[in-house]
Amino acid sequence: MIRQLALLLLAALTLSPASAQTQAAAPNPALNPADVRVALDTDKGRIIVAVHTDKAPVTAANFLKYVDQKRLDGTAFYRGVGAADYGFVQGGAQNDPKRILPAIKHEPTTQTGLTHDDGALSMARYAPGSATGDFFVVLGQMPAMDAHPDAPGDNVGFAVFAHVVEGLDVVKAILIAPKSPTKGEGVMRGQMLETPVRIVTARRLP
Repeated sequence: MIRQLALLLLAALTLSPASAQTQAAAPNPALNPADVRVALDTDKGRIIVAVHTDKAPVTAANFLKYVDQKRLDGTAFYRGVGAADYGFVQGGAQNDPKRILPAIKHEPTTQTGLTHDDGALSMARYAPGSATGDFFVVLGQMPAMDAHPDAPGDNVGFAVFAHVVEGLDVVKAILIAPKSPTKGEGVMRGQMLETPVRIVTARRLP
């Protein structure tokens, strides 16, 4: 499970918030009227996201399938990396065999034109093409998580598919929630929330 869910590009967090802010902010794709709005109601409040079905059709369709089949109901945000308003929170199915669907094809940011900017939702994965039902929400600018074809090794980044349009304060509250000193393995030790934040329901909005 840890291999499946681990974020491979932890180097993104070596960027300080100040240096990250020097990156040019991309135009906000969350204003596209073709997007599908989804409400994640958590026990810390509501997060509304705009799912970019036109820009990331494979990844967006996968997320909406989890929503429509109620596979995210009762899951949780369980991991937070960073501090204040810079980092990411991770949530989803946690490889639960009763919840996960088959892994999907990877859609790199070089293909979708999306980027890991403030409020972006992106798929957690191990190898490219292994993403299932876990995702993370970015706070701040994290271009290191985008695809970088000229870099060595695993250079295809993570697949952005949505952006938070309401409730970024809830995401920030999750990020700074107390962490367990003992939960998690390897690089994830010390990053797991002491009390996971439950996703009560995930529903499309009219």
